[in-house]
Amino acid sequence: MVWDRRSHREEEERVYGGGLMHWAYGTALGRLLSKAVLARAWVSKWVGAYKSSRWSARSIDAFIHKYEIPIQEFEETSFTSFNDFFIRRFKEGARSFCGVASELSAPAEGRYLAYSRTCPDITYPVKGQYLSAAALLANETLAADFEGGPLVIARLCPLDYHRFHYPDAGKLVKRYRVPGPLHSVNPFVLSVQGDVLCTNERSVSILQTENFGLLAYIEVGALCVGKIVQTDPEQSEFSRGEEKGYFMFGGSTVILLGQPGAWEPDADLVTQTAAERECLVRLGERIGTVK
Repeated sequence: MVWDRRSHREEEERVYGGGLMHWAYGTALGRLLSKAVLARAWVSKWVGAYKSSRWSARSIDAFIHKYEIPIQEFEETSFTSFNDFFIRRFKEGARSFCGVASELSAPAEGRYLAYSRTCPDITYPVKGQYLSAAALLANETLAADFEGGPLVIARLCPLDYHRFHYPDAGKLVKRYRVPGPLHSVNPFVLSVQGDVLCTNERSVSILQTENFGLLAYIEVGALCVGKIVQTDPEQSEFSRGEEKGYFMFGGSTVILLGQPGAWEPDADLVTQTAAERECLVRLGERIGTVK
């Protein structure tokens, strides 16, 4: 169940491949095969290769119908593969980024969790030790700037828009890749395998922003995510709302870590998280403010 921020009501998420996830991570045999086979990079690359083929385009219409994708919100195009459809862009004006400098914009469209500060006492969706800056960044030196700071997690399921954007203007300080397996980031999986967000393959960018100090921007790979693509890997400066990159086929996650005292996540996001419920947030909406 997810809280829809716009309609102010609880709704049930339409889960793609939910049965497979419960078998793969909820049974002894499934967990064994997940670690031995499903989470291997070659499996996701193989699925990604098929989803980029012209044969995969045949499943697009059925997917749109089954999951009620609001295709009218996206640019009109003739999709040549499922991945071509998967990385579709919003029409101009379909989403907008908040223009107030002191307001932090949602970098992705998905289901959000928010914490005013990272600490070991966090228990949802996983134990706090797995959400520490050191665990997420896999770099204790860089983590020193973010331990105890605000944390926002945006989970993108396969039904969602899969491009991610910069939440504020600024400059790139550092970017690096952390290798790892590709387990699902489904909430059920996190409940039985808590270290997924800090052990999966991920791309980390340290950003110096104009209004929110340093941000650690983390893209987490997941089961069947063929690739994490940086739109302009050589880019050093960026503007608010500008596209940063996109995920190829699969569910995935974007994480923001802030410096202690630099900004505060919105109260409704923190409240829903405390109630152990994700909050559906649209791209560009406000998710935090300068303290």
